[in-house]
Amino acid sequence: MKVAVIGAGSWGTALAQVLAGNGCNVGLWARKPEVVNAINAEHRNPRYLSDVELSENIVATLSYKDALLRAKAAVIVTPSNLMRGVARALADVVDSEFPVIICSKGVEEGSGLLPVEVFEAEMGNAARLAVLSGPNFASEVIRCIPTGTVVASPDAGTATFFQELFASDTFRTYASDDVIGVELCAAFKNVIAIAVGVSYGIGFGDNTAAMLMTRGIAEMSRLVVRCGGQAITCMGLAGTGDLVATCTSEHSRNRRFGKLVAEGGTLEEFTERTHMVVEGALACKTLETLADAYEVELPITDVVRSVVWEGADPREVAKTLTSRPLTTEFYGL
Repeated sequence: MKVAVIGAGSWGTALAQVLAGNGCNVGLWARKPEVVNAINAEHRNPRYLSDVELSENIVATLSYKDALLRAKAAVIVTPSNLMRGVARALADVVDSEFPVIICSKGVEEGSGLLPVEVFEAEMGNAARLAVLSGPNFASEVIRCIPTGTVVASPDAGTATFFQELFASDTFRTYASDDVIGVELCAAFKNVIAIAVGVSYGIGFGDNTAAMLMTRGIAEMSRLVVRCGGQAITCMGLAGTGDLVATCTSEHSRNRRFGKLVAEGGTLEEFTERTHMVVEGALACKTLETLADAYEVELPITDVVRSVVWEGADPREVAKTLTSRPLTTEFYGL
């Protein structure tokens, strides 16, 4: 089977390698000619995970149409702010039954739509859409370090199709029907990881990090439930699993970015240095749209947004969290 992977960043490269290892031919769409040339000539991505030799089953291209030619499914791994343009491009090339799985994390700015909702709006037929998310660092997945992830779709057949497509001895896939919950967890955990990074950057310790992670899960759960998702999803791989990995690992770009901001760095500086998109920086803004629409309190998200986008002093805004009125541990669910 041929599978199109749209996006040749670190995660797209790792997933392309997983699929190639499972026997698929992969058409990998990349934005930069030098990336395409290097992958096809040297079997290496010169910008991401460049120390890993890629399978010869991966063929890179600058053309959506070439990547999708004779493909039986598409894997979307582009930044969340490009989702709508990608969905429109695919809608012009594939039919209404063509399976698509979205592996990007975020919420569309302005509309508050999740990536899968953007694709449904542009392509129709939600039953052929799925999402993939979990505690999955690309640098470990591509090296076949054991990993678990969630594949969610409103259609059981679609979920099973992608579950079996990606499953391997080292990449274990679990099925779910809670698309909303999985996608919101995917966006939310990046915001909490920034908060944890900031807390370490201003000299706080592991107790603070644990509090932020746990209260972050509570915050995440309130929004997931109000948006129609399942609270239990927040306790699974897409929720707690991904949040723990993203908040505690040095591999985490969002955690590293939070620490950099606390030390006086900027988003532009981090992006230029790493060539990576900090999804949590955008999500802390876009989640506000959902919080307002569903009247959900997101105090940690609010603080992260004020630090990242409004130049607030991390130590001062931290006080706004610790001075909040005392309440019961679980509320609003």
